[in-house]
Amino acid sequence: MTELFGKAPKRTGHYEGVCPAVKKNGEVYFRASLTYRRKHISLGSYALPESAHAAYREGCAILTDTGCTLAQYTPSSALSFSKWVSLLNFRNNGLYFGNPIYVSTKLFYYYLTPTLVLKFDPDDLFYYSSHKIMRRGGHYFVADYGMQISIITRYGIMPYAREGRDYRFINGDPTDFRRENLEIINVYRGVTRETKKGQHLYAVRIHVRGNYLVGRYQDQTEAAIAYNKAIDILRKNGFTKNYTPNYIEGLPPRKYAEIYAALHVSPRLYECFPDTTSRSNPQN
Repeated sequence: MTELFGKAPKRTGHYEGVCPAVKKNGEVYFRASLTYRRKHISLGSYALPESAHAAYREGCAILTDTGCTLAQYTPSSALSFSKWVSLLNFRNNGLYFGNPIYVSTKLFYYYLTPTLVLKFDPDDLFYYSSHKIMRRGGHYFVADYGMQISIITRYGIMPYAREGRDYRFINGDPTDFRRENLEIINVYRGVTRETKKGQHLYAVRIHVRGNYLVGRYQDQTEAAIAYNKAIDILRKNGFTKNYTPNYIEGLPPRKYAEIYAALHVSPRLYECFPDTTSRSNPQN
């Protein structure tokens, strides 16, 4: 084992790869680690030296036995499943990541569990190697700058977007986040593509005391601007809700203003007020 890993492993008594440590409260625990290809790898902390040593031996076996695969992992394994993924990727690809990533030829896999695996483009490898993916209620997110950020926002999809309505996975696989597999249906806030009597229209809705229909438009850009116009009307009428307007990339200000002025929106918007005591002439 010493020759394979390049230097003599640490010992605690007769336990290779184990180092004792002490918590702030004085409790003793044991760290397991190994060195492979000149890289020192922490395998975890354990209450007993025997458990730490078992983790060390299992880590050595994963790195040196080319016949060892993820299929051999069991819940009773000394190491966590994510550590298995990291070690196997290091052994086969020469890259060690703290996150459970396995690199393939044209994509990489991010293992959340043995049965839940996400697929990504190689261009996303740097980001996900330093951002841990979590799952809650069918949504995937990462912690970034102290906030929980949905991973779909990396692909130009709104964080509240719904699969099938606002975007879809082209090959039908909801775990395949490669850009070529993502089709964005609705790009803008408040805009939904609808089919009426065989005609594609873009419906605009804004939440006031429920979803108000602002209007239906043939052009997606017009629909996005109509949503912005609805925000302006509500703010003028005294609403202080923090609506986020749509940003239309590449549209000159003058053209934006022309479309904005010509757009018709629901007259009901001019009759919306925060409360009955603040009503005045809606055209003022």
